[in-house]
Amino acid sequence: MNPLRPAILAAAGSSRIKDVITRVPATSAVVQRFVAGETRAELVPVARGLLASGRSVSVDFLGEYTTDRIQASAAVAEYFSLIDDLAEADQSSGGVLTDIPRVEVSLKLSALGQSLGQDGPAIAAENLHKLCAKAVERHVWVTVDAEDHTTTADTLEAVRNARAEFPWLAVALQTYLRQAEDNARDLAADGTRIRLCKGAYQEPDTVAYQRRAEVDASYLRCLEVLLRNAWYPMIASHDPAMISAALALATENHRAPGDFEFQMLYGIRDAEQRRLVGEGHSLRVYIPYGTQWYGYLMRRLAERPANLGFFLRALTERG
Repeated sequence: MNPLRPAILAAAGSSRIKDVITRVPATSAVVQRFVAGETRAELVPVARGLLASGRSVSVDFLGEYTTDRIQASAAVAEYFSLIDDLAEADQSSGGVLTDIPRVEVSLKLSALGQSLGQDGPAIAAENLHKLCAKAVERHVWVTVDAEDHTTTADTLEAVRNARAEFPWLAVALQTYLRQAEDNARDLAADGTRIRLCKGAYQEPDTVAYQRRAEVDASYLRCLEVLLRNAWYPMIASHDPAMISAALALATENHRAPGDFEFQMLYGIRDAEQRRLVGEGHSLRVYIPYGTQWYGYLMRRLAERPANLGFFLRALTERG
């Protein structure tokens, strides 16, 4: 794993460092590489362009750890409009209705009110239901993002309950957590649609693997579980070794390209995204937007040293 990861994740909570970053004009190009603007007006052309290239999209309105019900309601309202805009972008780019929607929204339950005290989980579950009902109307999918380990149990329970009415609802599973393989088996057995990723939060050794080799081994174990047993696995990785392993396991388990998909982040490995699509594979690009981009950007920099180098170069190019 990136040896600077702990320091970068610590910086994600620093308002002072954020202020420095946002005041340097050169960093705007870096932010734009990973974040598709602060508004839906900026996001939609990006999504439309990716759809026109043969890729699917999953859009995240950035925001987490909502502190009151007004903020949670505002997030729901933004997602309602986002679902409409994505459905229209899909249609305008020549999309046709299939069993696997090309457009999806990703959301964090903390943005929907999960952390609002004792009633938080119920508030978030109610808001999740509203958004899933809206998504059904517009033939859009929903995936519930993973957050830090303290939210995992409540998140899985909310998804499990919502799937009684919306069986296509997906959840992200982070393989740096020690319980990931057990969760993968349980979710696959339930027929849950799963996004498999390595994880991007700073976690204690008691609950999460700390060494890259351990995280990779966990990813491969979970990948085997999903490609053998799960409905429509979503392989969220930029790692060539994980992609190769997924292709081999898919062949071994007689999965056609339309039986699973790859997922990659907006702004990372665009050529590889195009290569996989060109070979007939399904690939969905995770696109974030919104004013709360700082924490998201810090987690992306923590994941890969190459991302950090790109960012630091921009900081020095003030002219």
